[in-house]
Amino acid sequence: MNWAALEGLLNGVNKYSTAFGRIWLSIVFIFRLLVYVVAAERVWSDDHKDFDCNTRQPGCTNVCFDYFFPISHIRLWALQLILVTCPSLLVAMHVAYREVKEQKRRAAGGDGCRHGYLSPGKKRGGLWWTYLLSLIFKAGVDAVFLYIFYRFYRNYTLPRLVKCELPPCPNVVDCFISRPTEKTIFTLFMVVTTCICIVLSLMEATYLISKR
Repeated sequence: MNWAALEGLLNGVNKYSTAFGRIWLSIVFIFRLLVYVVAAERVWSDDHKDFDCNTRQPGCTNVCFDYFFPISHIRLWALQLILVTCPSLLVAMHVAYREVKEQKRRAAGGDGCRHGYLSPGKKRGGLWWTYLLSLIFKAGVDAVFLYIFYRFYRNYTLPRLVKCELPPCPNVVDCFISRPTEKTIFTLFMVVTTCICIVLSLMEATYLISKR
């Protein structure tokens, strides 16, 4: 995935955001996107390879790994980052649509025509609703993913030892996760930054409504 291209697109959103939105973008870039690309991917690169169970029964290790890790943290975070940044791109597209419409109006009527949008990036009318709904959607996506992580990994922590007795395992086997402490630290870090982003989105939504 080309995260650099995604970052370039979101940088264009920065000039249409409020102060809360700029802080939100900074947290997403520095504490979520950058940490994901630089560190988190490497930490989870050996999750299946180094998942050891004290049995040689064919298929037992794979079944146990799939049970305890139905979906990788990395893939969940990637999906979360994509979904949470899409609404910001929609805001930028709405502003671009306004700018194109204003250019066509000027080309048809000349400089003396009535302006439809004196400031296309100003949050009024439909753009105000687009921006507000994007904030609600971003906060909702982050909240849903927090719940998904909690359902899959209780208290957002990874145990050092898990016991598995699923077929084709011959009996209860002990399985060991690679670097569980490091993975737990990264998970908690992502959870905290996600909570901060939710609070910022709700604060920005409250600010927009109060200003209107």
